[in-house]
Amino acid sequence: MLGAGDRPNVREAAAQLKPLIEQRADLRLVDLDSAHDLSDIDFNLAIVLGGDGSILRASRQMGLKQRPIVGVNLGRLGFLADLSPDEFHLVWDDVCAGHCQVIQHLMFDCGVWRGDKLLHSQLGLNETAIWGGPPYVVSDIDLYVDAELATTYSCDGLIISTPVGSTAHSLSAGGPILHKTLQAFVVLPINPHSLTVRPIVVPASSTFEAVVRQPSEATAVVVDGRVVCKLNGEDRVRVARASTSFQLVQVHGHTYYRTLREKLGWSGRLRL
Repeated sequence: MLGAGDRPNVREAAAQLKPLIEQRADLRLVDLDSAHDLSDIDFNLAIVLGGDGSILRASRQMGLKQRPIVGVNLGRLGFLADLSPDEFHLVWDDVCAGHCQVIQHLMFDCGVWRGDKLLHSQLGLNETAIWGGPPYVVSDIDLYVDAELATTYSCDGLIISTPVGSTAHSLSAGGPILHKTLQAFVVLPINPHSLTVRPIVVPASSTFEAVVRQPSEATAVVVDGRVVCKLNGEDRVRVARASTSFQLVQVHGHTYYRTLREKLGWSGRLRL
């Protein structure tokens, strides 16, 4: 059982759910401080308490050895953490009996290269973003797809997003929503200088390289909301499909379109 113990209600929920979990399963670890390398621990299922940020953190802890996750939402939106604590009580027996689906989601590797040297590497689930910073000026970013120059963006930044990430930072920046099972990336320039520049959807088999021609001192690579490193003009940011997949448990009745309806307020009619 995992979660951010410094967030409201997480430790209380863990104490309440622990007896229920132990009725049907061997509880190997309770980590509410993100203190463990989960790739070295033998377990079959992770129960994550909190919001989507807690699930992203748990995925990072697992590294290349991803295991199925059940998300219990104690946050606000909760695209990934879809179950309330009350709903978890109702479905836990079904999960233990295997009456659920494990959905595989695209992940990526982000590497920062200088010449032939790999400076930084990060596994991600939502997106890689290249952000400027003070002084806030338009950046020229060369984007290569499978070693071919696609374009040079004049923009405030660049997002390369998975389908899971398409309802996160990419959506806020005006990107499209991709169905979670698609094997594709969204490439989205942030505030491009040209109105004809639009997001594109590219097969997940593609490899991306981005070069910021004249980065400022604050220009940085950000993966899933965490700064990886600052960039200089010699650095190349490479993003490609990871060798592992994020695994999320989907219980009966909690479908993708239900999540979109409820989380995005797709009521289908005006409310007066």
